[in-house]
Amino acid sequence: MRIDIAAQSDVGRHKRNNEDFYGVFREDTPGLRLFKEGALLCVADGLGGHVGGEIASKLSVSLLKDTLQLEPPDPDETVDETKDSPYLEVLRGGIRKANDSIHATNKELVRGSRPMGTTLLAALVEPKKVHIANVGDSRCYHIRDGEILAKTEDHSWVDEQVKLGLMSRAEAESDRRRNVVTRCIGTHPEVEIDSYIWHVVPGDVLMLCSDGLINMVKESEIKEEFRRGGSSADIAHRLIDRANENGGKDNITVIVARISPTLGQRFTAFFRRHGMKLLWSVATLAFGAACFAAGYWLRGMKL
Repeated sequence: MRIDIAAQSDVGRHKRNNEDFYGVFREDTPGLRLFKEGALLCVADGLGGHVGGEIASKLSVSLLKDTLQLEPPDPDETVDETKDSPYLEVLRGGIRKANDSIHATNKELVRGSRPMGTTLLAALVEPKKVHIANVGDSRCYHIRDGEILAKTEDHSWVDEQVKLGLMSRAEAESDRRRNVVTRCIGTHPEVEIDSYIWHVVPGDVLMLCSDGLINMVKESEIKEEFRRGGSSADIAHRLIDRANENGGKDNITVIVARISPTLGQRFTAFFRRHGMKLLWSVATLAFGAACFAAGYWLRGMKL
């Protein structure tokens, strides 16, 4: 299974520290047992204003990474669509472990201030399926041909107001409380986890991101960047640039993963990156060949 993955994180224009953290773990990760083909992608956004937000985000990804050392689920279980995905249970177990560890640390060490916490979003990609577990307002998108097929649900105060009909989506996008999360890792002894299974085909794209992108870049702009094409690295870089151009009020993290790119998509991405060099090389070779042929012809004329 081939996945074109690129990840990038940026401090933004208003923060001194980057409390976001991400993980990209593929088949070559040391100690990997959980899967043979695919990848585990994670995004964590430490809670700003809380003690140790940066520590919490890094610790949560590190503890989730430990799930890669588990034995793979029974293949017979994964093909039964009536059962919950064993991979989802693995992800949920890893998130609960992260919550337990950070919550215990808060009880032992944090005194007189808000406990450290973080959002945590994980996507385990395997052939034909992606398994997603999410806590907080980091977000995962499923994109096909430049269109958004699905996205995870945000656990934020403004999102809940929209669901209750107390606030419009436009009001939510401009409300100063849109960064207030209603679920996170580490601040409570128990954590509620959303989970999803999306079916993917070659050419589909997954994007995981922190709210530093969501709050700065509209969905129409996200679609526009994916329709422009390019490699995963090109798209991730352009999205981060857009977020900063639009204000960059928070840390920004983006992971773009294209599932089994088609030959045409790989050629397009290669040409976008190397096209001018390739054209220049071809032109140089053609000019050299023409000069050689002209010289040979002129020598023949003299003889």
